[in-house]
Amino acid sequence: MKTNLISGHLGAEITDINLAEPTPPQIDYINQAWLDHKVLVFRNQNITREQHIEFGKNFGNLEIHPFAPSPDGHPEVVEIVSNEKVQYAASNWHSDVTWRQEPSMGSILRGRVIPAVGGDTSFANTAEAYNRLEPDVKNRVDSLYAIHDFTRTFGHRMNLEERKKKQEEFPSARHPVIRTHPVTGERGIYTNRPFVSHIEGVDKKESQHLLNVLERAILDPSIQCRIKWEVDTIVMWDNRIVQHHASNDFYPQTRHVERVTIIGDRPL
Repeated sequence: MKTNLISGHLGAEITDINLAEPTPPQIDYINQAWLDHKVLVFRNQNITREQHIEFGKNFGNLEIHPFAPSPDGHPEVVEIVSNEKVQYAASNWHSDVTWRQEPSMGSILRGRVIPAVGGDTSFANTAEAYNRLEPDVKNRVDSLYAIHDFTRTFGHRMNLEERKKKQEEFPSARHPVIRTHPVTGERGIYTNRPFVSHIEGVDKKESQHLLNVLERAILDPSIQCRIKWEVDTIVMWDNRIVQHHASNDFYPQTRHVERVTIIGDRPL
């Protein structure tokens, strides 16, 4: 295997591997590369859905998304089909499923139908974004918590009764504004627009101000990498220390990607 860096602060492309039949030493190599580079890209991986699932299980148990569609017989796979009629929420900077009490550790996304132009995914290093905050901002947010709520995104698709039932099953989650990675010890911004309703313990105006400051830090292009998709490209990212954004610049073309998501732990 060979690892080629994509940008200065995150991202690497790994070549000379078949993800349909990875060996234990190769999984160990990928796991370490994942921690080192946060986002990994694999090209020309013509694998089945079953092999996609099995590859994901090398890194932990897989979650079943309660709101997103799945292909028949594969509940672990999130199917994301987007075009001018069906648009997706990933076109805001975020980490996946932060509304869970134990959000995902990582995501593994495969390109199945890719538009001729557009549909790239950008990733941001949240630790580097945090490191660049002004000292007074760091001091202010270091001990704060934010409230994450699925209804801000998925609730719009539900009627009042459905939403209430799902809120009982998935109540709002309280996570630190600055999360510590459980393996590397890095600290990174852990707020996002799609799922965070407010920062706890401060007034509404200050909450929105701080969320805007943190979002602007994620928007810095110098801490990002941008991945151009091809059919059978697989990208895996560490949701604990990375945020991502999918460009919706390909309509009326169709973009079809599929994801397996690894269960994580409670953010600290």
